[in-house]
Parts: sequence; structure tokens; C-alpha cells
Amino acid sequence: MTHARTYSGTLIQEPSLREQEHSRLARRAAAEGIVLLKNTGTLPLDLSAPVALFGAGASRTVKGGIGSGDVNNRSNVSIYQGLKDAGLRLTSEGWIEDYEARYHAARAAWKQKVLEAAKQVDNPFDAYSANPFVLPQGRPIVPQDVQGAAAVVYVLSRIAGEGKDRRLEKGDYYLSDSEWNDLRTLDRLGLPIVLLLNAGGPVELTDLLDVAVHIEAVLQLSQLGQEGGHAVADVLLGKTTPEGKLTATWARRYTDYPCAERFSYLDGDLEKAVYQEGIYVGYRYFDSFGVQPLFPFGYGLSYTDFSLRFAGLRVGSDAIEVDVETENAGICFSGREVVQVYISCPQNGGAKELRRLAGFAKTRLLAPEECQTLTIRIPQKQLAAFAPQKQGWVVEQGLYGVWVGNSSASVTLCAQIRVDAETLIERTHPICPLDHSLDELGAANAAQKEASHPAGLPVYGFCPQPQSLPERPAAPLAEGPVEELIPLLYGNITKGTSTLGSAGVRVPGSAGESTEELEASHGVPSLIMADGPAGLRLRQSYQVDRASGRVYGVGVLGSLENGYLETPPQHDNADTYYQFCTAFPVGTALAQTWDTALMEEFGRAIAREMEEFGVDLWLAPGMNIQRNPLCGRNFEYYAEDPFLSGTLAAAVTCGVQQSGRCGVTIKHFACNNQEDNRMGVDVQISQRALREIYLRGFEIAVKTAAPAAIMSSYNRINGVYASNSRDLCTVLARQEWGFDGVIMSDWNTTVPDDGSTPWKCAAAGNDIIMPGNPDDDADIRSAYAGGSLSEEDIRTCAGRVMALAKKLRG
Repeated sequence: MTHARTYSGTLIQEPSLREQEHSRLARRAAAEGIVLLKNTGTLPLDLSAPVALFGAGASRTVKGGIGSGDVNNRSNVSIYQGLKDAGLRLTSEGWIEDYEARYHAARAAWKQKVLEAAKQVDNPFDAYSANPFVLPQGRPIVPQDVQGAAAVVYVLSRIAGEGKDRRLEKGDYYLSDSEWNDLRTLDRLGLPIVLLLNAGGPVELTDLLDVAVHIEAVLQLSQLGQEGGHAVADVLLGKTTPEGKLTATWARRYTDYPCAERFSYLDGDLEKAVYQEGIYVGYRYFDSFGVQPLFPFGYGLSYTDFSLRFAGLRVGSDAIEVDVETENAGICFSGREVVQVYISCPQNGGAKELRRLAGFAKTRLLAPEECQTLTIRIPQKQLAAFAPQKQGWVVEQGLYGVWVGNSSASVTLCAQIRVDAETLIERTHPICPLDHSLDELGAANAAQKEASHPAGLPVYGFCPQPQSLPERPAAPLAEGPVEELIPLLYGNITKGTSTLGSAGVRVPGSAGESTEELEASHGVPSLIMADGPAGLRLRQSYQVDRASGRVYGVGVLGSLENGYLETPPQHDNADTYYQFCTAFPVGTALAQTWDTALMEEFGRAIAREMEEFGVDLWLAPGMNIQRNPLCGRNFEYYAEDPFLSGTLAAAVTCGVQQSGRCGVTIKHFACNNQEDNRMGVDVQISQRALREIYLRGFEIAVKTAAPAAIMSSYNRINGVYASNSRDLCTVLARQEWGFDGVIMSDWNTTVPDDGSTPWKCAAAGNDIIMPGNPDDDADIRSAYAGGSLSEEDIRTCAGRVMALAKKLRG
């Protein structure tokens, strides 16, 4: 029997040309994002010299985080496989073989634990997220394991993901006893040790590095996707020169982070999160308070050396351009450098960071003694501070320092900018008010109040220009009976809807769809949405009954871990369709490239897969600020710095949306900086910190790249759920930033008695509630009938959804 419906994917199981091309891109991106933190000369390794390989991540390298940020790709290359494929001889094959047996036993025990826990909860995903798999430790290392080796490679791995924050415990933020014993044993054996950090965020290394004298190289891999093992081999063996830079500060001690003891579960109160550090996040805190980090923001070594020379500055009407001549000063290796420009602002008595990132650029591949002059543009808003008392962004009067370097801690003051008069460059509206005072860190707390400006530096005058709010055409009001438009305000209601992987119907494994109820009557197609941000998250394969054309579904557990927890049954008289997507490096690893051209290329690759599988909206990039290293979802996010985060997200957005047929959904808007109680926590924050740190990246992405959609976060901000906040969804995003796309909720945010109110989403300008359930419909209709929700609000939200469907689906 012939069915009119078409199905996503292909009946061909063999790797496609697209898979092969994207695998090569994933490998290149992974290698570019690796950060060399220490090297005393051990690297690169000699291919002819045997190596001993150990650690939980050696043969079971973690490709990415768990939850909606996972990708069900075809296969992954471990570091063990990557080194073997490169031709490196390993002396520790016996240790690896023993570890594999331990790994499979641990996976089987974990599976049973999750299945038992799933019987006790309504949503099986809650059992999965509450019980993350922990890589087992290997057997103790003995001298025979390293016999004949010239060096040791040790892979320290961590798994984290959606729904649970990392723990301040051994085996997570701290080294486990087994890891500590392994590395101390190896140190005593006297061979050079190369330590590889296969984790989505920092692991505290200070004590280890203080005592283990033979750890001669340290590399932060993050989680590198499906080609991670090959990328690591490329770097370790010198095929590729490391060029990544950290996008978050690594502290010597966890307690060195601002307000560290109050993060998430640590203070025993998950109902509220008080952002007492204010604007002092990441390097802004470490620099301003004189706290020495282990590895600073923007830091990363190479196999070669670079020299930077300030080559001039030009002042425009609303921006400043800085020229920096960059030379590869080495004699052996070609490489690339990231030139970073920071601005120090006048210290006029209020809270002000010592320096802030104002611009950056990356060189092309430079041969030894080759030079390139980079021009780095600094928008005038990077000189501004938000002034709540003036309700706007202000460039203050005084001298601004221009600092050039290759990390936040390695910069040179090269020039000064003089502003003769304070200028209000942008007026804003009051948003998200606090109903009580907040005792934030301020200027009086800072150890360093102002950077010195020595005499003899060039001084350039700059006159900031007031900017008007951007203009966008108003969304057309949807026509027709208002009661018929209400289904556009929530997703396509399906049986078995969950927080992960079972809400999509037309593309199996997709996260969800907008409604299909108006397709026949109004010609409004449903929009297919798939998770990210390391690639598309779809089911690897699915079956279709030949007689009826029905797609056989799977439950929540079947959609996780490529079906490991619950293997989907195989059906007779059915066709199998394959949807092999690419697992690219996680968001942090991509961001560590500091390469906007690569990020745009990555975006184009995502769009190619979206078009292949029929996906309209990619639920990424994730761009929340890495406020604290214990956030369980930091691996999805780019940086602790909003300018870097927004600039990289804009590049990805431009790549995805280049063809006009695909859209991104930047998320989670806003202040989703912890996972424990993410659906209920109330973030208490000043308007200044909110705007300068947590909203600024979103603002940059919206204004420079016009993303198709925004996803609101689960949490409350100063008492109001983000999806119910008209201040965020309408006043800020649309009136101030000119956003003209669709805003959707995070999945199941309107769970009764445990989240936001459905009709208030529409009233706020949160156009679609995802993934949609009957309670949403009943609540909206009741509010409309009772007069709480206006007809105009319904028509406005529906009109934006219809406009986006027309834009993407024609």
C-alpha cells in the first residue's frame, strides 16, 4: 500500500557523503577547541616512542553531556582508538582491556538502577537525570603497565547534564581517591605525564599540580564530540598546533569563586538564588579583587610563541578599531593566536570591574616569523555601564584604558581613550524589579580599584553617540475566530509527551512541534523542533509499518542513550529509517576556539542536517553565563563573559539561518544558571547585573543576527517566571531589542502547581507553550472567557507563530 506521507531519514544504513564531510568538520573543530594549559616540552609526542594510556576516559571518552544536549550519532572515537589509528604503540593494553570489563559491568548495574527508579516517578526522565552514570575507576596501575613507555597519557573524565548540578565531591569537582592514587603512582615512576581533562567544566587540580612534579603537560579537552579521539591524537602528535583558549576562569580553590558557598544546593535553599556578586562574575571578580586563578580567562598555550604589537587605533562615530600586529615568533611550528582587547573604565566610586573583554580576533595559520595585522572592532556599548538611576546605558566621562594581550591576565596597556562628557547612549525601561534591597559586592570590596595609566601613552578622543531603539514592523494580528487561533499558543499535543525526546511525531525523536490543527483550515504548517546544541538530537532509527504507514514510537527511556535503557522492539513487515546526525563538540569546546568563522561554518552544517531531516527550529545555541563551575549544564554554554557568548552565538545563528529555511532558538532566557530545582528557583538579582551580565549576550545575538526564536527559561526572576514575564518577553526583547521572532517556553514549564501559568505566557508575549498539553488549552480558554487574557494578546502571539511558519516553510 502506498502512503502519501513522507518520512525523515533514509532507508540506507551506510554512512552518507554528508556524514563523512561533517565528521571531518567535527574533527577539525574539536582539535581547534583543545586548550593547552601547561607544557614543559613533552608535547608534541614522538610517534615512534611508545606511550602508556590510562584513565576512565581513555577507552570511554565522554563525547558530550547527557539530557537534551546529547546527540544520538552513529559512533564515537575514543582517545584510545584515536591514538591507535594514528599508529602510536601503547604499553597499557592489559589495563585498557580490564577497564572495558569494569565499564560494561558498571553500565549494566546503572541501567537496573535507573529502571527501578523510573517505576517510582511519573516522568522516567526524572529518574534518568537524578541518577547520572558515573564512569568506574580502573584497577590500580602497576609498573608493568608502563614498561617500555616514553611517556604517560592520563584521561580524567566527568559526566554531567540536564536536571542536576555537579557535586562538590570527590569524583566530580574534586579528584577521586583512585585518580589521586593513580597519578601519584605514575609521578613516582618518573615518566613525563600528559594529563587530559575530558570534562564539561573545571576539576580542581591545584594540590595535584603542586606535588606531582612529572605532570609536564595539561590539556583541557572539554567534551569533543564523535571525533574527539582523532582530534586529541592530532594535537598530541603535533599534526595540529593547539590554539584553544579558556572561556571561563579556573580557580585554584572552589572557594575562590564569588559567593561560591551559596550556589545551588550548597546553602540548603533551592527556592532562591541570590546573585550577591552582582557584576563580578568570572574574571571580572578575579581581576578586580586580586584573586589569583589557576588558569585565567582567555588563556591557552601553543607549540609556538607569538608576539603582539599595538599598531594603531581609529575612532569612529559609534565604535573604535584597534590594529594589532601579530607575529609567530617561533622557529618550528605554524599556529594561530587569539588577540584579545580589554577595556578598563574610569572608577568613579560605583562598582566597576577592573577590565572587561571588548573585542577579539583570531589570526590565520601563521608560519614561523610570519605576521598578520588584525583589526578588532570595539562597539561603543562595550565602554558603557548600565545606570539604574538614569534607566539607561551610560558612557562615563574620563579615561579608558585599551589593553591588548592573549588572556585576561596577560595584557598590556597600549592606549587611552578620553571621553569628555558623560553620555546616555541608550534609554531603557524598568524591568524585573526587586521588591527588596540586595547587598551586592561593590567598589568598596574590590582589592584593585583602578588600573594605573602611565604617562606617554597615546590618547584618543571619543564622543559617544546616543542610539535610538531599533525598529521592527509589528507582527501581524492573526485573523479568524479567536477561539480557532488558541491552539497556536501551545505545541502539538501528543500522547506520551515528556520533557525529552517523545514529543515529536513527524520527525521521530525531535523535541516537539507547533500545532498542526490549523494546517488544513488556515494553511499554517507545524514547525518541527530538535534539540541541540552539539548537533541535532533525533532518534538514530525508527520503524514504519508497511501496511498502515504508522511510525512505531518509543517511550522516554527508549529515546535516551541510543536505546540502551529500553531497547525498542523490532517489528515484522516494517521499514527501518535511519537518522544519523553528527555529534559535534559541546558548546564550551566550540567556544574555546574563539573562531567566529568556524562557528558560522558549524551553523551551516547544522542547517544542512536540519534540511535533510525536515527540522525547522534548532533548540540552540545555549548561551547562559557560566556563573559557577558546578552548573550541571555548563558544557552546553559558551562562556562566563557575555560579549564572547553573544558574539559566538550570533555567528552560529548567521550560519544556521543563512538559507532562510532554518531557524535557531537561543536559550534559556534568562538566568538559567543552575539545574537543581531549575523549574522553581527564584533568581534574585539587581537590574544592573541582569542587564550587564545575563542579558547582554542575548542582546548581542538578537541585534546582530536576528534569531528566529528565543526559548524562555524555567526559573523565576525576582519572583516572576521567565515565561510569564512581560518585562522580558515584550518590553525587553521586542520593544528595546527589536526582536520580531517567536518566543517559546522550555518544555513542560506549565506543569500544574509546579510552574508558570499558561494564560500568563500569552499575556507576557511568550507565544508558544511547549510541548503542549490539554491543561494549557483549558487554562487559556478560561482566562480569555473571564477577561484576564485579551483578544489582542491571542491574535498577536498567533500572528507571530503564523509569520514564522510562513517564513520558514513558505
